[in-house]
Amino acid sequence: MGAKTGLLVYADGDVPTLLRRVGAADLNRTTTMMRRLYPGWEIEECGGSTLWDGVYPPIGTVYAASWPGVEVIADQRVMINTPSQLPQHLVAASADRRLVLHAMHSVVDWLAFAVWEDGRLVRSLSLSPDSGVIENIGEPLPFELPYWAGDRPADVVPWPGEEAEPCALPFHPLDLGEDALRALCGFIQEGRPEPDDVDADAIELHGFHVQDPLGPDPAEHEAELRRAVETMDPPRSYSLSPDGSLIERDGL
Repeated sequence: MGAKTGLLVYADGDVPTLLRRVGAADLNRTTTMMRRLYPGWEIEECGGSTLWDGVYPPIGTVYAASWPGVEVIADQRVMINTPSQLPQHLVAASADRRLVLHAMHSVVDWLAFAVWEDGRLVRSLSLSPDSGVIENIGEPLPFELPYWAGDRPADVVPWPGEEAEPCALPFHPLDLGEDALRALCGFIQEGRPEPDDVDADAIELHGFHVQDPLGPDPAEHEAELRRAVETMDPPRSYSLSPDGSLIERDGL
């Protein structure tokens, strides 16, 4: 799967600290939160997940949990290129609280994160190697500084038969994405865990099927994706040679 997240967290303080203290999330409390954040939507309970596995739920599914002081929403719909354009009712729900958005997708090496304090956007960053910096609002947060200073350069491996092209960014977005996830939410998706990381696999999230009555049918959207996949060329498989270059292999 790779590193993929679509995550919103509302908190009354430091998110990692609060997540380390949570127990089982009450279903009724979580359902009430869902109806507040998805007003007018069709919401139906389904199987849940964990904060480790559930940060990138299937289209049409939301994994969520509400505890006193902190609430978590995992939904692909929050994976937007410009976090400053997060729907206003979701921002308004952060009055007197902190709101953290974290989104990344390993297929396109895209990262976005944002932080609001009492409904005011204080930091937003969205970037990818292909698009460069899409949005950059506010001052860099402490965990970002080594990246912008050039201390975390991207390790670019060229495709077979091609020369390495200069990276459009001074670092790899997913490397920054993991540090952002740890700093803002207390855990990571890939890489080496640290002793004080949040045990995301132990935090259970309730599951909900959600549908906007004015939006497209998720089943139709999934069918469109399947048709698009069927038109793609067969996958190509590569391995690393001793000198670090990529060699195409026959078969998978």
